Amino acid sequence: MSQNLSRRKFLQVAGLTITAAAAAACAPAAAPSGGGAGAPASEAVTISFMGWGNPGEDEGVRNAIAQFEEETSGIKVTWLHTPDQFATKFLANVAAGTPPDTAFVGSGDYGTYVRDGLLLDITDSLTSDPLLGAPDYFIQPQESDRCTFDGRWYGIGSCWVAPHIYYNAAIFEEAGVEPPSMNPDEAWTWEEFVQAARMLTVDANGNHPGDAGFDVQNVAQWGVQWPLSAGGTQVISAILSNGNSYLDPDTQLLTIDQPEGLQAIQRIADLMLVDQVMPRSAAMESLGMTNTQMLDNAKLAMAIDGSWALDWMKEMAAPLGTGVLPKMVSPAVHMQAHLHSALSATEQPDAAWQWVRFLSTPFYQLQFCRTGLWLPSQTALATEEGLQEWIGEKHPEGYSMMVTDYLPRFGRAIYQPAGWPRASALLTPAVDAVWNGNMTAEEALPSVVAEANAILEAEKIG
Repeated sequence: MSQNLSRRKFLQVAGLTITAAAAAACAPAAAPSGGGAGAPASEAVTISFMGWGNPGEDEGVRNAIAQFEEETSGIKVTWLHTPDQFATKFLANVAAGTPPDTAFVGSGDYGTYVRDGLLLDITDSLTSDPLLGAPDYFIQPQESDRCTFDGRWYGIGSCWVAPHIYYNAAIFEEAGVEPPSMNPDEAWTWEEFVQAARMLTVDANGNHPGDAGFDVQNVAQWGVQWPLSAGGTQVISAILSNGNSYLDPDTQLLTIDQPEGLQAIQRIADLMLVDQVMPRSAAMESLGMTNTQMLDNAKLAMAIDGSWALDWMKEMAAPLGTGVLPKMVSPAVHMQAHLHSALSATEQPDAAWQWVRFLSTPFYQLQFCRTGLWLPSQTALATEEGLQEWIGEKHPEGYSMMVTDYLPRFGRAIYQPAGWPRASALLTPAVDAVWNGNMTAEEALPSVVAEANAILEAEKIG
């Protein structure tokens, strides 16, 4: 694969107008040479690091920079905190010839950036590293699955995150409903999940869906809320659970137009349209509450959300419980997270590698595992001894099974291929039509998936 940035392909991804001079300024630098590139060791160098993140993550990055600079002489890191419109601003900097040296890279953008030569090949540095290069350092094969293209590494995953059920334990106790378990061998079937959601959905007159007189326009407590992003990890997990691959592992083309994919998407839509256990987006907006606030205020019994949400859900006043996702055909859960990469245009590739490496050491990852924002991608942190380093009193009972059982056995690491930003722009409105009840999944998706796959085929790496 050419390591030069393709102006045509970049324009497709960024949607920006750039000049030939700007494209030349983005030409990649050589990969780390083990000491020959960059400034002499005796001179301090400064590298930039661009990323998003809530205030807690911002603080964690600043803590990491302080620790790194204390441990690593001669390298300073400038943090470019960009919490809003990150991808647009990142690509604007690239187009202007002022890319950061290192950055967060979203899972949906990684393949496209690799294809366009934006990211530094760190394979040799990683495989020769005595810590990160050890065969059992990362949880495998998921780490290699998400990071490598043709056997080459262009970034390292920040952590793992994956969706599960959050629930208000007091609501379940009052309704006499057995709550879901964190043990994947005890995962609810889809039918059991829908039945529980019906029992936990109550209108202002005390009626449940299916009861005579149930008023879906006047619901006091909803059973469940399931996020509806077409490429979101919550929707992908449902599709995987119904026996569909989401993306073909060989061709990297979408498969959700197959019967199992269409059925999974329709089942989520039917939580609103048929089962009447889930609020539509407009109903959520009218309440003016987040899913966390609804759980805490007994307006919602269950929320399907990412593991990252534990960072703030753990502060609820109401008793919080968690469980694995319901299964359709079999348990399955989509694993993902942003990556840390060095930019190929950096003038300090050795220093950039040292920083990316540090971000994959226990010091950085433990900060966010302890708060509930992250799950570990490092093998040692999933051992009995390692769990004691980050599982605390704010983690719900049984939560360690998320990393000891659920993800190792049923987790799938699927990262969107090159061309995904353009392909998903077609997919999103089609899926929205299903959520809104304007079309069924079978009516809305096959033709759009074919168009999206044509884009993915044309923009493949290689």
